[in-house]
Amino acid sequence: KVDMGAPELRPELIPVDLPGEMVMGHRLTAGSQTYEIHCVSMGNPHCIVFVKDPDQVDVEQVGRMLENHPIFPKRANIEFVQVVNRNHLRMRVWERGSGETLACGTGITATALLHAVLTGAASPIRVDVAGGDTLSVSFIRTGDAGFTDVTLSGPATIVFRGEISVPS
Repeated sequence: KVDMGAPELRPELIPVDLPGEMVMGHRLTAGSQTYEIHCVSMGNPHCIVFVKDPDQVDVEQVGRMLENHPIFPKRANIEFVQVVNRNHLRMRVWERGSGETLACGTGITATALLHAVLTGAASPIRVDVAGGDTLSVSFIRTGDAGFTDVTLSGPATIVFRGEISVPS
């Protein structure tokens, strides 16, 4: 269980070069397609796109285009999210500078909190990721878009052990 801190929804602090108090449902054209985006920062910029099925998205192509779109001065992580039900989401993530990854803690948290803002969903919200695990985001609402006690919980698995030798 990890304390994730509070989300930032103001565009200038995400950062995203768009006007307004929040970026919710902004239509953005990248390549020949238009996407409805929602932006959140959890200490790093996230652009969330709701889709019918994240497995049907060309995450590499679309993720790369959106990550590098000129409205993101520091680029952005891109989440492709399916709403399974009010408190259950599925997602795939394109992380800026890394490509598609199996999970992203800040992306999972940003996505769950944005979903709560848009739908009024209550805590906790389950999120399935490509890595095969289901994680849970818990929070306390402090207003329409305010949150405290934001935590991400789920399994932790050691995937690598090693030693580093530093030449003297």
